[in-house]
Amino acid sequence: MIIFLYGPDTYRSKQKLNEIISHYQKIHKSGLNLKYFDLKEKDFSEIENEISSVPMLFEKKLIILKNAFFNRKFEENFLKNPKFFLNLKDIILFYEAKEVNEKTPLFIFFKKNVKSQKFSLLEEQRLRNWIKKEFEKYKVDINESILDLLIDFVGNDLWQMENEIRKLVSFKSGKKIEAKDIQILVRPKIETDIFKTIDALSQKNKKKALFLIQKHLEKGDSPSYILAMINFQFRNLLIIKDLIEKGKFLKKILKEINLHPYLIKKTYFQAKRFKFDELKKIYQKIFEVDLKIKTGKIKPQAALEALVAEI
Repeated sequence: MIIFLYGPDTYRSKQKLNEIISHYQKIHKSGLNLKYFDLKEKDFSEIENEISSVPMLFEKKLIILKNAFFNRKFEENFLKNPKFFLNLKDIILFYEAKEVNEKTPLFIFFKKNVKSQKFSLLEEQRLRNWIKKEFEKYKVDINESILDLLIDFVGNDLWQMENEIRKLVSFKSGKKIEAKDIQILVRPKIETDIFKTIDALSQKNKKKALFLIQKHLEKGDSPSYILAMINFQFRNLLIIKDLIEKGKFLKKILKEINLHPYLIKKTYFQAKRFKFDELKKIYQKIFEVDLKIKTGKIKPQAALEALVAEI
């Protein structure tokens, strides 16, 4: 029997993996036939020998194989005789914690022949529902405005979200969670705040952009790091704006660019607020400011303020 778990949401895929392992261990308590292999480090013959060997105490095996899609030789050997794996009484679980190429022969075979489950990143209502259920575990109600603020701060990184929820629940000890609690306890991802800064710049709201940059500085983010993130985001804006200019829609862009889908979607709508030539000029200004900092012609914080003034 083969099981295939994959997708960018490693929080939920890891939960599923642990669920399968836990169920297996309840039945096969010795633990002697639960094996893990990273296929970046093992070749096909080692895996084949392990699978072919007689299990300890004649229990069913659970063999977890990671990174199969990053071992071309394993894929080639596997596909020479896939029935060998399909007919096994043991459980072979393929687990991928990274994006995989869905056009490869191995992926196509898995989708057609084995039990598979994809864990996509949660968006919009599905993300909101997941957060509400997490709070319900602690018997804590959360209103919509607080939920929106928490999503603004954390995005759809469930690893961080779960940690922030536990932190908030522990801090409040059953009391109602308020906006100020999130603002005090939850550190926003720099990318999330950079989106807000870029939004302010796209609306020509320099006062707000400077205010947001000051917030970063007060939280301890270095001016060089903030500039690097602004540079990173305007580079993404240029790339996506170029694709928009070529007539490509969001669905197509999501498939073509090797960036986080959440980042692409945010950037796509931001790019629509800028003209292509405008973005090129801003990107050139960022390059010039960065050069001045590196050559000691201007201090980083002053450079950031000058950059905002010139955009």
